[in-house]
Amino acid sequence: MNMPGSLFLTGPMGAGKSTIGRQLSKQLKMPFYDSDHEIEQRTGVDIPLIFELEGEAGFRKREAAIIDELTQLPDIILATGGGAILDPVTRQHLAGRGTVVYLHTSVDQQLRRTGRDRHRPLLQTANPRGKLAELMAEREPLYREIADVVIETDGKRVQSVVRQICDFLASGK
Repeated sequence: MNMPGSLFLTGPMGAGKSTIGRQLSKQLKMPFYDSDHEIEQRTGVDIPLIFELEGEAGFRKREAAIIDELTQLPDIILATGGGAILDPVTRQHLAGRGTVVYLHTSVDQQLRRTGRDRHRPLLQTANPRGKLAELMAEREPLYREIADVVIETDGKRVQSVVRQICDFLASGK
């Protein structure tokens, strides 16, 4: 298979971006980055603490800077945070610097995958389902706006999603 250039995985929390990204990295023999992990590694603190100290706006500023930097690297796979696409400049960087794969998942699936995760500041609310639905309504059009391909992840095994992405890349778009 030809090298696809950089691949950027977008989608809501719980869509499987990091897990699928790691598998794609092995399959395509390309380096994998996770923007959330990079932020934690560089700051030395976890994302919930950044949210607590700097608020969502402070976190989004850090996220935009990291994604700007990482999207300039050649031939990488990048899993972005679910809200990264809120920033118009970040959307431009993603759309203009590589192939954007939108990993779509339902709110039900997100809830199953993230329900017990205390590491997700936006879900620390009395109504996580309502919050996920609200985020999806706001973000779905933005994911689709920059996506080169939309891959449904509900009820699919990681290898099946990876195969679908590889098939898309092999088809030459």
